Amino acid sequence: MIVLAGLVVGAVWGATSARRSGGNRLDMAQYAAVWGIIGGVAGLFATIALERML
Repeated sequence: MIVLAGLVVGAVWGATSARRSGGNRLDMAQYAAVWGIIGGVAGLFATIALERML
C-alpha cells in the first residue's frame, strides 16, 4: 500500500509542479509519470525497510 500511495503522491506532485511552471498537458503528464515512478520506488524501499524492522 505504501508503494501505491507513493505513486499517487508523486504523480500529483509532478503534475502540480509542471502546472506551476507553465507546462501544457503533455508536460504535466511527463512530470506526473516521472515523479510517480520516483514515488513508487521510494515507497517500495520504505515497504522493504518497514518489513525488515518488524
